[in-house]
Amino acid sequence: MKTNLSSQIKLDRIPRRYYDPQNEIELAALTREENIYTRIYESPADGSDYLADEMVRIINRAITKRGKAVIALGAGSCTLSTYTRLIDLAKEGRVDFSKVIVYNLCEFFPLDPNGPSTLKRLREALLDHIDIRPENIRSIDPAVTKENMYEYCRAYEQSIDDEGGLDLTVLEVGPQGCLALNEPGSSAATLTRLVLLSNELRQYIGNEYKSDWAPATAITLGLANILASDRILAMAWGENRAGIVRRAVECDPTDEVPASFLQDHPHTKLVIDLAAADALTRISMPWKVTSCEWTDKLIRRAIVWLCHQTGKPILKLTDKDYADHGLGELLALFGSGYNVNIKIFNDLQHTITGWPGGKPNADDTYRPERANPYPKRVIVFSPHPDDDVISMGGTLKRLVDQKHDVHVAYETSGNIAVGDEDMMRYVMLMDGIADKFGIDTPDWKKKSSEIRSFLATKNPGDTDTPDIRYFKTMIRQAEATGACNYIGVKPDHIHFLRLPFYETGTIKKGDLTEADIAIVRDLILSVKPHQIFVAGDLADPHGTHRVCTDAVLAVLDEQKDEEWMKDCRIWMYRGAWAEWEIDHIEMAVPISPEELRFKRNSILKHQSQMENAPFLGNDDRLFWQRAEERNRGTAQLYQGLGLASYEAIEAFVEYHPIRE
Repeated sequence: MKTNLSSQIKLDRIPRRYYDPQNEIELAALTREENIYTRIYESPADGSDYLADEMVRIINRAITKRGKAVIALGAGSCTLSTYTRLIDLAKEGRVDFSKVIVYNLCEFFPLDPNGPSTLKRLREALLDHIDIRPENIRSIDPAVTKENMYEYCRAYEQSIDDEGGLDLTVLEVGPQGCLALNEPGSSAATLTRLVLLSNELRQYIGNEYKSDWAPATAITLGLANILASDRILAMAWGENRAGIVRRAVECDPTDEVPASFLQDHPHTKLVIDLAAADALTRISMPWKVTSCEWTDKLIRRAIVWLCHQTGKPILKLTDKDYADHGLGELLALFGSGYNVNIKIFNDLQHTITGWPGGKPNADDTYRPERANPYPKRVIVFSPHPDDDVISMGGTLKRLVDQKHDVHVAYETSGNIAVGDEDMMRYVMLMDGIADKFGIDTPDWKKKSSEIRSFLATKNPGDTDTPDIRYFKTMIRQAEATGACNYIGVKPDHIHFLRLPFYETGTIKKGDLTEADIAIVRDLILSVKPHQIFVAGDLADPHGTHRVCTDAVLAVLDEQKDEEWMKDCRIWMYRGAWAEWEIDHIEMAVPISPEELRFKRNSILKHQSQMENAPFLGNDDRLFWQRAEERNRGTAQLYQGLGLASYEAIEAFVEYHPIRE
């Protein structure tokens, strides 16, 4: 059973020579926008193999040169696969860790025995599995106090100097370009110190360590300490790091992106996967640095870029525009700019449809969805009980109105996202009506009293009682049911799956298991749909979207050769956290002003997720505001390219089950 297929979603097939050039001349051309030596691999596993080999090479060279190696290690999630491979190499006798001294790059302060710890993670991931001497593991002393913090930090640095300095530092490029726990605003001259962690970084730490408690402060080696290392190996995996990787590698060094200071280090290697490389020029705009292998998607991306550069719609682009902006290859390939314009205009025009389930009795040659069968059986999978309306509320309404057999499946209860105040409104309501409606029983009085007593003494991070979690679950289900009723989904087509991985009662979630997948499988096989809509918005800061999508994709992978799957299409939506780039959009569903208001009202049915929603991330807009602005933004993008002007557009990309 494959449970991580979301990590293998690739919207483009990137020509290998873009990321793995075969000669130095091609490498120099491709990387001329890059200011850090950067190696790109297809997957984190491939990149980790290279990094582990490099670590062994550098460590062995240092041992040969001075009888020991002094290294500093980070404990970010990107490093863990490298350490796994390094353990294998150590077991093969490729490296002798008995001659290695390891410094921990950073540690949380104060150190809670039951809370996150970078040293604990390093031990679990690497140190407990190699032959390193205990006295050679150096980390922050939990006994340090704020009163002696300055002296302690200087002593930690002095310890490194006494060992002859760092031969190697290994770390990830973290959120916002953090290095260790040096956040934006850290200058290149910063030294080891106590730092106050931002709310965004604390949220990230909580997710990384699967902890409800994230520290407010930490001790970290400064950027000056890191840059003093003889060699630096940095890494980043995944699409969430693509934007910050580009800023670190291709833009001028700035304290807004601490990783950009790696440009000033002569022996840094940055290793990334294709997803993290997505925004680099040689991957996203290869026409600026090399001759291209022109696919339909790449041509579309280039023309959209050219429209932005010139301020013109597609059909007004001229041969001179192409030539002046380095796209002369397309003129040679198509004979003229006009021919390219027509092709791309038609391609984009054909993504637009008001019939997301296919238009019956119509020519579907150039439509995103086929006309038959009609009506279609449809399942919309929603990770939380509001992602359906936030991300595709307009399309969902269209599918229902166009008489398709629509099921909505809410994969998690979403109960931790209900605030205590919101829940107490319903408790007080029940208390108020208990006598009139005959529910003023001893059992209810006891439960009401227990709920009030618990909340009166509840501390941040405390796990809600089972009764409170159930109450909050019912609130989310009632809101989702109300939204579905408003849209017109049949009551018996609303499914609350409550996948077990989510039901921990805390921010920390369990791992995806067969129990989760079995629930999804049962629903899919009971419906055998012609269309499945699934969340492709993998930037959800708590990771729930990714796990829910993995559950659906795992079932589709095992069923991909079944007869019913041959007539099933899978569409990925986004909305709450990001939007598809226009070169990837394969179905664009226009939303009228009335439909957009209807979508807003659908979202507003989820009252517990309005002003008091606890997990808005680093975007202060409410979910209905995000959805409207993104949908309007997509429509404006289409309009700016010279296509029809719509109030808003919801966008989708087709997912094809991965075949070996």
